[in-house]
Amino acid sequence: MRFTDKVCLVTGGTSGIGRATCQRLGAEGGLVVALGRDAADGAETVRLITQAGGKAIFIACDLAKPRAVAAMVKKVLAKFQRVDVLVCDAAMMTFEPLAELPLTQWDLLMLVNLRSLAQLTQLCLPHMPPGSAIVAISSVHAHQTTAGVVPYATSKGGMEAFVRGMSRELDIRQTRINAIAPGAVDTPMLWSNPNVKNGVEVIDKATVGQPEEVAAAIAFLASSEASFIHGTTLAVDGGRLAQL
Repeated sequence: MRFTDKVCLVTGGTSGIGRATCQRLGAEGGLVVALGRDAADGAETVRLITQAGGKAIFIACDLAKPRAVAAMVKKVLAKFQRVDVLVCDAAMMTFEPLAELPLTQWDLLMLVNLRSLAQLTQLCLPHMPPGSAIVAISSVHAHQTTAGVVPYATSKGGMEAFVRGMSRELDIRQTRINAIAPGAVDTPMLWSNPNVKNGVEVIDKATVGQPEEVAAAIAFLASSEASFIHGTTLAVDGGRLAQL
């Protein structure tokens, strides 16, 4: 039980990789705080964890609203006094050429995908005890991408640069930070992607991973077993990058 009584804050915890991560951390004894915008989906995440014998709560939070993020962290700290594990999974994508994209959409995406990581890191760090960990969920799009998703790819590249930079500011004995770069994973985000639907991005269903497989890697990086891993990005992509 690698996370017994550890407070685990997970953004995007209402579906896909985020929900699977909440379940994995809960199954290993974590006190899971699942974040998301949809209360019904959040309640389902909590139900899945508690039904399996774990402990979890849901807090509604829109990561595009910095004041809401600050209020959420304040609520978490009032209840638990600390954060042992921070997993930043929530993300959004746009699917238009940059020349046609309203910059308001660029700004919204950066708020959700990148600024929230910086804000959550800043707010949680003073309350993260020795041995704590931050795991940011990047994407193979930070390395190889397709047309029409420039903001998303940019945000994920920025996320990995953030992780590298923060590793120089953090004491490995206090708080480690790393990233995971998933490939094609069986989530609503994958199958609702217009580039996948129209064949611009070709996905072989036989090579699609499961959210639980990514969650296992996230749990590893968040655990003491990864105590000497700091400032790196682990590709969890079934070899997809090697094929692109």
